Amino acid sequence: MRIVITGGFGFLGRQVAGALLKARTFGGAPIDRLVLADRFVPSEAPETADPLVDVVRGDLTDRLQELFAEPVDVLIHLASAVSAECEADFDLGMSANVDTTRALLEAARAQSAAGGPTPRIVFSSSVAIYGPDPALPLPPVVSEATLPTPRSSYGVQKFVCEQLVAEYTRRGFIDGRVTRLMTVSVRPGKPNAAASGFLSGIVREPFAGLPATCPVDPGLEVALASPRRTVEGILRVAEAERGTGPGRLDGRLPVNLPALTVTVGEMLDTLRRVAGDAVADLVTVAPDRDVEAIVGSWPARFDNTRAAALGLAPDPSFESVVRDYVRDHADAVTVDGVAADAVTVDGVAADAVAAADAPPVATSPRP
Repeated sequence: MRIVITGGFGFLGRQVAGALLKARTFGGAPIDRLVLADRFVPSEAPETADPLVDVVRGDLTDRLQELFAEPVDVLIHLASAVSAECEADFDLGMSANVDTTRALLEAARAQSAAGGPTPRIVFSSSVAIYGPDPALPLPPVVSEATLPTPRSSYGVQKFVCEQLVAEYTRRGFIDGRVTRLMTVSVRPGKPNAAASGFLSGIVREPFAGLPATCPVDPGLEVALASPRRTVEGILRVAEAERGTGPGRLDGRLPVNLPALTVTVGEMLDTLRRVAGDAVADLVTVAPDRDVEAIVGSWPARFDNTRAAALGLAPDPSFESVVRDYVRDHADAVTVDGVAADAVTVDGVAADAVAAADAPPVATSPRP
């Protein structure tokens, strides 16, 4: 079992790799090699010390021959240019997202055509493939049956790649699976160029004692998923057997990962409730039309039925998301008086609330 992760040293890549290295298995089979491919490899990367891990460094299109020098059983494609940079640089987005994905699919096709295993390709798409159109407004609740009409270059590029994965799967070249990711919050580390990056920044930066800007109206609804739920969803779709019934992946349709629906104002209220006024006051609301146009075009309420059939559920509340961040990244929380056990929901310990709260899985809940 040889697994490749593109974008292997990005935030999600490292999270997925960590989960696989902890399990040491994939779909019940032992992992023999885990290849982490990325343009940049941190100088301190503990994953590289694991005997299962190989590292391939450089532009993906230049390293495909190396990646496929040995049979690839599973490839989790997370490498991507992000939303705001794709909007600012059309050619960059087309090259990094569409052209690179096509080249990867061709390499996988060549492997199966040569008599090797048919690779299982897991493509990370995005909620950005949806958007309102004057002739076809989005329904109040979006599902995989909703026609994608993206309103950004990034969304268009992701949708093009979805269709390529579906076609290569239909032709039997690969076993393709598509996960549509919600905005991941709260991401640790440094800000990135994603238009939705502020949905982590308005929590992450204040917890570190730093100012943050909220570039949208606080009344805007957004669809979120914690890093834990996102990684769980990617791997559940990756490992699922084909077929019908609970726990199986039916058809070639993408899977919208479960969404927690909140307003940005509710996120800020949660920050104030958890960390206090001094921390919450580090956030300044300063609307940015360009950011609002991109993020505001994405739907916020999803029918999670397809994900629920795989045993996936949304985060129970945004407060539980904040609790996870504080607990998992205590070194990034520098404000006084905030600790993992300080995060409560209506005065009840968040751990107890998370255990007792069984959120509905058919549609996105509100906290």
